[in-house]
Amino acid sequence: QVQLVESGGGLVQAGGSLKVSCAASGRTLSSYVMGWFRQAPGKEREFVAAISRGGGLTSYVASVKGRFTISRDNAKNTMSLQMNSLKPEDTAVYYCAADPTPQTLPLPTSVPAYDFWGQGTQVTVSS
Repeated sequence: QVQLVESGGGLVQAGGSLKVSCAASGRTLSSYVMGWFRQAPGKEREFVAAISRGGGLTSYVASVKGRFTISRDNAKNTMSLQMNSLKPEDTAVYYCAADPTPQTLPLPTSVPAYDFWGQGTQVTVSS
């Protein structure tokens, strides 16, 4: 099975940018549909973005469309989320996740669809 480790979180002012990354080990990342989720204090974990195995298809939650970009480099076994124009409401722990089931459309957006998770990285946006 695959192990996932996030990095790149931190503190940024509103309007700023941050890039979080996910490194995979144990299995090649190209075997998985990948996703980013986030969880704010007192709230449920929510879908942020997903990317197909080859990287040609992406999906975003409406609140981040046009601001966030998901990408992957299967050769390096990594995935990233570039976050621009950050808002205080983007503050959360960000998790990367892997779905090993055969790819379907639309890309999965639910927590139960993903079998493997990283430990999360904190992103804090100050106003």
